[in-house]
Amino acid sequence: MTGVAVCCGAVNSIKALWETRIKKSRDDLQKERELRDRTAVGRLAHAWEDRIKLAKLREKVVTEEGRVILRIEKEEWKALPPVLVQFPQLQEWQLHRTGLQKIPHFISSFQNLIVLNLSRNAITEIPKEIGQLTRLRELLVSYNRVSSVPEELGCCESLEKLELAFNRDLDELPAQLSKLTKLYHLDLSMNQFTDIPETILNLPALEWLDMGGNRLQSLPDDIHRMEKVHTLWLQSNELERLPENISRMRSLDTLVLSNNKLRDIPSLMEDMNNLRFVNFRDNPLTIEVSLPTLSTSEGNEEEEEDDREMFGRDFMRAYIQESRKRGYAVLNLHRAQQW
Repeated sequence: MTGVAVCCGAVNSIKALWETRIKKSRDDLQKERELRDRTAVGRLAHAWEDRIKLAKLREKVVTEEGRVILRIEKEEWKALPPVLVQFPQLQEWQLHRTGLQKIPHFISSFQNLIVLNLSRNAITEIPKEIGQLTRLRELLVSYNRVSSVPEELGCCESLEKLELAFNRDLDELPAQLSKLTKLYHLDLSMNQFTDIPETILNLPALEWLDMGGNRLQSLPDDIHRMEKVHTLWLQSNELERLPENISRMRSLDTLVLSNNKLRDIPSLMEDMNNLRFVNFRDNPLTIEVSLPTLSTSEGNEEEEEDDREMFGRDFMRAYIQESRKRGYAVLNLHRAQQW
């Protein structure tokens, strides 16, 4: 009898185990079917969403003056969908006030891009893939949150215009940017630069530079290496002196130095005959200079005064001449005391 009980118990155990396995297999099969169904539904929904995004993007693509442009303004696009790669013919991106947080890594798919204008967004990073855009001429990323520039940007061999104004934390540039042999326009205003990077001095085609609103404390003594620069904005910095070699910038015709800490003007600047516009307003200069009153007709008097205030050349020359007179007076007094 004992042997029979054991046998029946063993059979029952095997039967229970078998039934459990069958149930588990059925449950697993059911879960697999449900997962497959959910995946299929998800894929269908994703495909449908992509079709909606694609249709929406297609509405934003326009052709102006022969260029294919993606234009989005004042609409929320915190991220650009991957389906955008279906528009490889795009030559310009004009995306403003969209809240865009990232330049997508698939930016390298747009080899026809000439202009990339992403100003006034929330971009924190410029991806290294940007360096693959060898036809890009303009990169405009002002009024964002970019804190660094990738060295790969130096590979954008066609780049002519770079604007990075008002990114707040930006304070340096990679040395590789000196390879941008066609870059003539550079805007770095309203950032945290404490000096003009060596990279900028090495840009061979640079003509227009704005570094106003930074924390510049001095200018490089070899600033004249920027031999093609004709416009230089340095307002609202912390400059206390100007290097003598600034007078050797032969192409310079516009120089803005307002709201700094300058106490003097180099005498050699008197010979800068190409300098058309200069502004020394709001600096603690040590000499007070009053310009003689102009004798003009009544109708042109106000216009002439505005010109003198705006250009500031007369003030600069009068200041240098007065400084020279005072220097001679001090020297003569010293000699007289020695006699």
